[in-house]
Amino acid sequence: MILMPGKSYRGTLPPLTRHEEEVSDRLRQDVEAIAGAGEHNYIYYDNLLKTEAYLESRLTQAGYTVQRQEYLIGDRQFTNLEVEIPGEALGEEIIVIGAHYDSVVGSPGANDNGSGAAAVLALADYFAPTHPQKTLRFVEFVNEEPPFSWTPDMGSWVYAKRSRERNEKIVAMLSLETMGYYSDTPGSQTYPLGLLNNIYPITGNFIAFVGNFASGGLVRQVVKAFRTHTLFPSEGSILPNTVPGAGWSDHWSFWQEGYPGIMVTDTAMFRYPYYHSQEDTPAMVNYNHLARVVSGLEAVIMNLANID
Repeated sequence: MILMPGKSYRGTLPPLTRHEEEVSDRLRQDVEAIAGAGEHNYIYYDNLLKTEAYLESRLTQAGYTVQRQEYLIGDRQFTNLEVEIPGEALGEEIIVIGAHYDSVVGSPGANDNGSGAAAVLALADYFAPTHPQKTLRFVEFVNEEPPFSWTPDMGSWVYAKRSRERNEKIVAMLSLETMGYYSDTPGSQTYPLGLLNNIYPITGNFIAFVGNFASGGLVRQVVKAFRTHTLFPSEGSILPNTVPGAGWSDHWSFWQEGYPGIMVTDTAMFRYPYYHSQEDTPAMVNYNHLARVVSGLEAVIMNLANID
């Protein structure tokens, strides 16, 4: 459950590379575009459509042909957005990198989950010119937040069900969820189970990789690749599905269909003081730290997709 390859980075963070500086600037622009207008969800449906249009435009600008998975809830249409880089030697094996773009009712959703949605865009930008051995898919999911969480109307479950119906071979799913808040204050990090306080750091300055037992191999592979290439604190955890928080994102949908999936997160409510509030604004996101994490995920995806 807790033993992970490599060691979490400790110490002063190095200066951003030029690439990370560019990623940081782009992440800021995207989060501000996603969350700057306020709530975007089934209540603020027009704003949700504006966010959808922005994401589709960004992916198109990166050179992709966007596939729209549309479905109805009542008389309203909701849409998952997907772009793909076909794999070469191992093209039947699919890696999904996804995040939800809706905000919870009552919040503009900058960190939850503008940070994740923007990270998907940044990774799609980075990998657009590459030639992976395995197929890469970048997906922006709708309707992760209540009242759709853990229901058949959750966008990622709609997507995962279709993948299963098509007999697609998804070998890894990375759910990018609430990734942009970090604190160097001791005691800033809490956990859903008291026992974990004695195992993991109590300072919320790390990125977490969380999976269930069936996804344990994927957690370890991802943590190893991240720690090998990235000077940023990281923790990995393999938890039962029933632990509060372990399945609180789109990777849960893939678990339901028998696919391995993990969540990449700053741990959300267990660290972020503005979780699901009106104060979850773009100003609360640490874009430099988020850029370091995105840079580390570039190395992770290169490892997963067999890119030299």
